[in-house]
Amino acid sequence: MSKIKILLSGAIFFVLLIATSIIKNQTRVIEKKLNLLSSQILLKEKDINESQLDFFFLTSPSQIEKKIKNLGHNHYLPIKKSNIFLSLSNFKNIQKKISILDKQNEKKTKKN
Repeated sequence: MSKIKILLSGAIFFVLLIATSIIKNQTRVIEKKLNLLSSQILLKEKDINESQLDFFFLTSPSQIEKKIKNLGHNHYLPIKKSNIFLSLSNFKNIQKKISILDKQNEKKTKKN
């Protein structure tokens, strides 16, 4: 009778020990997910707050008037269509051509 009680209490202890480990691991995984989500939420809230602050600051009529007075209209020139690039490769090609021309001009000035 005492062996049965010892085996039964040992089995119960073993089952509870395994159940505790499983539950602990699952709660740890859930806690990690919650921490990750809460950090993502904090970043999003920070971005929203900064965006709202920028929007309210930049769109206030007094700020717009100050910028117009400080910058003036004389400093703005329309962009030539040749300066607008449709892709990065077009820009790189033109930059290569400009650098080649610059090198050629340097060689010519050194010869003279």
